[in-house]
Amino acid sequence: AKALGDRLAEAFAEYLHHRVRREWGYGRNENLTNDELIREKYRGIRPAAGYPACPDHTEKQLLWELLEVENHTGIKLTESCAMWPASSVSGLYFAHPEAKYFAVGKIDRDQVKDWAKRKDMSLTDAERWLAPNLNYDPA
Repeated sequence: AKALGDRLAEAFAEYLHHRVRREWGYGRNENLTNDELIREKYRGIRPAAGYPACPDHTEKQLLWELLEVENHTGIKLTESCAMWPASSVSGLYFAHPEAKYFAVGKIDRDQVKDWAKRKDMSLTDAERWLAPNLNYDPA
């Protein structure tokens, strides 16, 4: 049941992205095959916090606050910024024709210190949140 819920949530997110492309006008004339959709041959991207292009899960906290997500949808964030219920999806839409997915690579301590300062976060907390992207051992 969980796997089905996850698949349905992702399918609905793709459907909403399709609607956004049409309603915003930049995908109005799209007529893509399923294979082209799977290979993301459409204009624009839908990145999400916690994924390779946006590894910072804490950005979800700001989005939840600004958009009052819990009040409008009932979707909550756990202490680790995972969404509950688990079969939930969030993301951003970028319509620029040159928008492409990318992955943030490994980062060094000076970059983490700068990020922590801008986020008003301790270095220890920053290292915990960005652990998969660290190019050093914080120990």
